Amino acid sequence: MQVATQSEPVSDQLEFLYRKNHERVFRAAFRITGDAMDAEDVLQTVFMRLLRREGDFALTGDAGPYLHRAAINAAFDLLRRRRRNPASADAGEMSETLPDPAADPWSSTDRESLRRALRDALGRLTDAAAEVFALRYFEDYANHEIAELLGMTPTAVAVTLHRSRARVREELVRAQEMGR
Repeated sequence: MQVATQSEPVSDQLEFLYRKNHERVFRAAFRITGDAMDAEDVLQTVFMRLLRREGDFALTGDAGPYLHRAAINAAFDLLRRRRRNPASADAGEMSETLPDPAADPWSSTDRESLRRALRDALGRLTDAAAEVFALRYFEDYANHEIAELLGMTPTAVAVTLHRSRARVREELVRAQEMGR
């Protein structure tokens, strides 16, 4: 396994990390944003942030977990910016794919409304809670794996998940009530 070293030029390290991890970063961002263009923006943001680090660039060993977490955080940052500035959310909605004309239009609309409400609810969680929630329910990590990735205890992960689920549930109920 090739690992980028401190002696390699920054551009070579960045290219190596991109080739090895860009799909993982994109998938994590897409699961959170629900939009391919937004996931591409997150992908670009993650690697641009690495490029800006220059002198502090060396990532030893497997950078995958770090980049995965960076993608999740950048995706939630994007959702939070959209919540604060609804005008930017309208631009993102234009990139949504059109529903299948053969599908039931009501169920398609309901699913999209639910997705939007879920993304909004996740954007209201703290960074740590949103990251734990995404790792568990979008990335399908087990609690002990999340604990290891984030330097938490499994008990802390379980408590965070419990509180996050309750908060997301409240937000979804509130969104449903407002939609009626």
